[in-house]
Amino acid sequence: MEKKIGFIGCGSMANAMIGGILSSGALKPEDIVASNPTLPKLEKAKEKFRIDVTQNNCEAARSEILVLAVKPQFYSAVIEEISDDVPENTVVVTLAPGKTLEKLQDMFGRDLKIIRTMPNTPALVREGMTALCPSKMVTEEELARVRRLFDSFGRSEVVSEAMMDAVVAVSGSSPAYVFLLIEAMADAAVMGGMPREKAYTFAAQAVLGSAKMVLETGKHPGELKDMVCSPAGTTIDAVAALEQEGFRGAVIDAMRACMEKSRSM
Repeated sequence: MEKKIGFIGCGSMANAMIGGILSSGALKPEDIVASNPTLPKLEKAKEKFRIDVTQNNCEAARSEILVLAVKPQFYSAVIEEISDDVPENTVVVTLAPGKTLEKLQDMFGRDLKIIRTMPNTPALVREGMTALCPSKMVTEEELARVRRLFDSFGRSEVVSEAMMDAVVAVSGSSPAYVFLLIEAMADAAVMGGMPREKAYTFAAQAVLGSAKMVLETGKHPGELKDMVCSPAGTTIDAVAALEQEGFRGAVIDAMRACMEKSRSM
């Protein structure tokens, strides 16, 4: 029986998406199938989510929506394997950086409905951020249907394909930067005498609250920063130390490296 959504690949990103979709109630476990070449990941997903699993990629490919959740270097081999089994009306959703719509159509060797996306792992806690870029064959209704799935575990935006490498850097990969920041903040708090468990809680909540202020107030981040920096206060000294160490420049350089890698894949 054709599933509403099939995942080829059952790694971190697929698990984050499946978990988000199910926790929001957008789909039921019986609507989902996932395939993977090795059993341990499949058995773990079946136990955790109660979804159907298979080692046969072609079986998962026969779904209304097909998500290719494998690493970019495996796209060619997987697409060659499943191409003949993907129904004409299936919407193929890709997650791989660097795989343009033109490249993907060439890989399949025929015209298909393809939506190029870039989600991120906070989908697992229903705070994901996803960019979507549809091919010309995708209808507005089909795009809206896929977007509702991504919105079920966070936010989504439709963007031009020219923006996708920037999306990889600013949201796809950026949770790693934020986790580094939280870890460093917690380490410093431990140096100041705070127990580590509490340090992670304080640091993570501060990051969460700051992000919500940007999204919900509509104020420029610089304005919000100035609101915290009282004259001759503690925060302005901390900001000065960050600037001296090239904090903003380091972030920009990291994201530039991320974009360059994405373009080369």
